[in-house]
Amino acid sequence: MPIDRDIADLLMMRLLPDAPPLAPAEELVPDWDPLTPFSRPPVPAAVLIALVRRPEGHTVLYTERSPDLRAHSGQVAFPGGKVDRADGGAAAAALREANEEVGMAPSDATVLGYMPTYYTGTNYLITPVVAEVDPSGPFVPNPGEVHSVFEVPLSRILDSATYGRFRISRAGKEHTTWQIDHDGHMIWGITANLTRKFRDLALGEIVL
Repeated sequence: MPIDRDIADLLMMRLLPDAPPLAPAEELVPDWDPLTPFSRPPVPAAVLIALVRRPEGHTVLYTERSPDLRAHSGQVAFPGGKVDRADGGAAAAALREANEEVGMAPSDATVLGYMPTYYTGTNYLITPVVAEVDPSGPFVPNPGEVHSVFEVPLSRILDSATYGRFRISRAGKEHTTWQIDHDGHMIWGITANLTRKFRDLALGEIVL
């Protein structure tokens, strides 16, 4: 199956055409149980799963966060962050963050659709925005937020053999996430879990 060549058309059929509504907090189940109950509503956020057009085929864009950041320093992530009131929605927020973090021009991206929201144990409700990107220039990391930028071939993302398991202990409880090792970068946690959900959706192994 020529999945790489036809990925954009395929995903448009399988993704949600509009951003999913934000469910009430009492209906949400976080990816891991927090140590103490949340005292505030979930924080809306968005990430960009960017399928970058390259001569050799599509790639998926990742960032390595700056080691100087207070939260998740040094970890691999998708471009993204909180949805601001001025953004006008998850897609606008994800594209704004991608522009701020790596200099991606919003006009280079074509939004293909949305994945279901992902609720984190840190009380963020993330909307994954999937877009095809035809870059007009190089991605340049913003040193205040991003240490480096790298891309993983889509063919590797779609291969189930790419994925292992990452184990972490919190308050004496062991939690597991998906894990991807690529060219010296370790992708785990929320980013790896969303990558795997994207992979399963693209291959029709989950249906929205």
